[in-house]
Amino acid sequence: MIPARPLKVITRHRDGVIHAYTIESGALGTLEPAAVFRPADGDEVVASAVRPDLERVVYTTLNGIVCLTRAGDPVWASDFEPHSDVRHGHRPGCALSLDGRTAWVYRPDAMAGRGGGDQVVYDVDTGAVLARRELETVGHGAGHHVHPVDGSVYLDVGEGQDGSVVFRGTTGADGSVEFVAYPWWDRCLIDLAPGGEQFMTVDHGQADVAFHRHPDGDVLFTLSVEAFGYDPEETFVEWSGGYLTPDTAVVVLGGEDEDEEEWFRYHLVDVRTGTVGGEIAVEVTNPYEFVPLGDGSWLTGGPVRRSRATAGTDPAIPRG
Repeated sequence: MIPARPLKVITRHRDGVIHAYTIESGALGTLEPAAVFRPADGDEVVASAVRPDLERVVYTTLNGIVCLTRAGDPVWASDFEPHSDVRHGHRPGCALSLDGRTAWVYRPDAMAGRGGGDQVVYDVDTGAVLARRELETVGHGAGHHVHPVDGSVYLDVGEGQDGSVVFRGTTGADGSVEFVAYPWWDRCLIDLAPGGEQFMTVDHGQADVAFHRHPDGDVLFTLSVEAFGYDPEETFVEWSGGYLTPDTAVVVLGGEDEDEEEWFRYHLVDVRTGTVGGEIAVEVTNPYEFVPLGDGSWLTGGPVRRSRATAGTDPAIPRG
């Protein structure tokens, strides 16, 4: 089994507490938290990330970012000024660098009534601001994807009906941070390949899925709804899925049945050839609970870790 992709620690928020889970090779079933972090009183956590050594957590609220030790002691905090009373429409996101030394934070300041939207990079140990870049976006929030090899950070800024802008941030030898925007506003970043050689996007209008070369973003191949055997008037590509293994991606198709009940199906694609395969059985309450780990396994709610050996597949799909 190949190693899990670099997000070796994942977090879930439950009952006001941040639970951190490590992805151990071969461990399937319901995961038990490896560490538990209790946010400061009154803090409503929006997003969180835990360092690989489980000794630090950073989390965002609507108005700031906080870093705590595993014992719950404050390390540092940074407020997003001015304070915003806007409760909805903006969700600050965060992620840790590959080595856990820096925290990357997206501030959706325009939607919070503060001005432009910024990306800020903090030193995890001290809270010092290492870089700040106004991205000229009007995002509701953003997803961070850390490249598993070179450590660059992909940022997918969602602007609601206006689309989605994808950036790639890199850190220079002198610590400076540079962001490059990809030349699309209508594609949503879904996942990076576990080996880092490519990434997957879905059309903002949900008409197709595309696979791109890292880092230039050149399209390797695109698959429309029709390529999966569905009617594009009745079926869409969901903004979920990802790389099940280095060679296989899961693309989620959705629609409604005759009773107007939503359905979702999970199709396998060979990313070496662009060939569409059959389906894999996934038990989730919504498609966003499905998180492929890149090593042949995936997470569902709970979280619960499953693999192809424990889930049904279309017999036409080899298990390799």
